[in-house]
Amino acid sequence: MSKIPAAPEPLAAPVFDSHCHLDVMVGDRQASSIDPLAQAAQAAAATVRSILEDARAVGVTRLVTIGYDLKSSRWNAETAAAQEGVYAGVAIHPNEAHEATPEVLAEIEALAGCPEVRAVGETGLDYYRDWASKDDQHASFRAHIEIAKRTGKALVIHDRDAHDDVLKVLAEEGAPDKVVFHSFSGDAEMAKECVEAGYFMSFSGPVTYKNAAYLREAAATAPLELMLVETDAPYLPPVPHRGKPNAPYLIPLTLRCLAEVKGIHPDRLCEAINANGVTVFGAW
Repeated sequence: MSKIPAAPEPLAAPVFDSHCHLDVMVGDRQASSIDPLAQAAQAAAATVRSILEDARAVGVTRLVTIGYDLKSSRWNAETAAAQEGVYAGVAIHPNEAHEATPEVLAEIEALAGCPEVRAVGETGLDYYRDWASKDDQHASFRAHIEIAKRTGKALVIHDRDAHDDVLKVLAEEGAPDKVVFHSFSGDAEMAKECVEAGYFMSFSGPVTYKNAAYLREAAATAPLELMLVETDAPYLPPVPHRGKPNAPYLIPLTLRCLAEVKGIHPDRLCEAINANGVTVFGAW
């Protein structure tokens, strides 16, 4: 079983985690044998309170916990309502798009209307896995776009091996005012397209990986006013903790890598990301 990583040096300026999965970390959804990072996170027996305390100890003062199905979305909305500094996103993940019935989508929209829910997501397209058909994924994605527009909440996009189609659907449907590419996985050319469209790019642990120069090039291309940082915890841990469970308290490692790429002090990046957080998710 993977050990829990040691805490990094605290940030001097506060920042927030724009995307994590608290319900997975605390075991609200039992991790399967094919999900070792979730298993390791759950074995640590963390609570929402302890996760928040660990994050705040290194300067990560707020987080957005993201839904991927109806049960997860309900849990995240309820947790955000009960915990200071926690906000939620609600949606049906593209891998579960076959579950996006009209009744389910109606409840997602109702949850999106809650004040602590600040995003509709994660939604989008995933061509890496075939757990849901492309037709179901496209229909669900388009429905979530409309929910985001009707509720005025940010749209948080899961885009895996589907860059061209995600951008095409956004253009066809008309994107909401606030769009975030979660765990941005495109190259510098895609980053330029996002800049032109005004889409936010949220960078996660892989930007620190040796073989991910294309992500660092994308981060170099992204203007500060369109950048966010995230963990996707318990997934995508940054270097030097690949293979171990991720958590919001590891944000400093990814943020310092991004600051180096941008050639700025980490405090300056924290300031920009916090301002972007208010733009995207509303006043905290």
